[in-house]
Amino acid sequence: MSDDSDPLMMLVWIIPIIIFVFYGQQIQLLVTSGEIKKAIKKLDKFSTDSKKELIDYVQKNLEPVDEPTKKIEQFLDYFTIMPVDMDPNGIVEKVRHTVRSREDYTRNHIQSLLPNISEIELNRVQTLLELASSLQMIHKIVNHMFLTAKKQKNYPLILPLQMILPFIMEHAKAMQAAIPAFKTGQPIGDGIGPMVVGKMMLNEEKEIISFQTVMAKTTFEQRKLFLLKAEGPSSTVGRPDEALQKIIETNKIDAIIMVDAALKMEGEDSASIARGFGAAIGGIGTEKFQIEAIATTNQIPVFSIIVKQSVKEAITLMSKEIADQADNVRSQVYEMILENTAEGQSVVIIGVGNTVGVPQ
Repeated sequence: MSDDSDPLMMLVWIIPIIIFVFYGQQIQLLVTSGEIKKAIKKLDKFSTDSKKELIDYVQKNLEPVDEPTKKIEQFLDYFTIMPVDMDPNGIVEKVRHTVRSREDYTRNHIQSLLPNISEIELNRVQTLLELASSLQMIHKIVNHMFLTAKKQKNYPLILPLQMILPFIMEHAKAMQAAIPAFKTGQPIGDGIGPMVVGKMMLNEEKEIISFQTVMAKTTFEQRKLFLLKAEGPSSTVGRPDEALQKIIETNKIDAIIMVDAALKMEGEDSASIARGFGAAIGGIGTEKFQIEAIATTNQIPVFSIIVKQSVKEAITLMSKEIADQADNVRSQVYEMILENTAEGQSVVIIGVGNTVGVPQ
């Protein structure tokens, strides 16, 4: 090989290096932008479709006093500012008050738009509003992060978005897929807890013990059982913490057993069952805090049974394999009662989760 080719070969190696040194971030930003743009388009479509489905549902199935589009769009832009937590003392009560105030406002907002609406339909519309609002907020946040990084040509700023985008899309797709189940009032995966306790309530006298929460009393092997679940078949999770407080005030409770859905880890089988200790309840944490406080104050052990499932399975139409576990979970609840209590003692059993499509 002649020496004449050496400068050419050096240029072939050096030029790409120089380009990547000076323009590497811009090139990476361009490559990553294409993927993120596609995701943002999907999120925009999810947001638009969920809003359209909600408006169509209200117009076709209910009797709005006025054109609902403008009021619904206004509500979708409402936001919730969490209380200051620099001093954590009393923060749970503040958060509970803020969240409950938002829930009450939502219900009043729906009732003003639909004065003849039933309780079941009101809860259904409230859930659809929350889904549409959440999807709209997700789209706005992701779009904001992307446009900010693009405007500043700042690749490191877009890295966190690129890393969490698959998880965001998984949740957004699950929420979009959940809409048909809530519109038709069918059970979802998260309703396995209420389904189990609802079956235990069959043929028993029920009473409303707290807001959208029902209780039944029964016995098993000379033990007194207090059965709690959200009032079905509405789309609601009830207020099990308030119900538990009322039971504790007039009864000596020796154990609490909670039945709930839980997110499975990758590689775990859907609908697998696990037992554990502690309060199995999701949400923002106010109900969990209250239940733990009640149990601690009264020295009551808390046991849990969970049915594992994915994010999508938890909020979409309940699969057959999850529904088929209801009898198995109920049998395990009875086993836990026998293993952890003695004759003459009392147990509170709470079916945690959204009870849409699940009566009692």
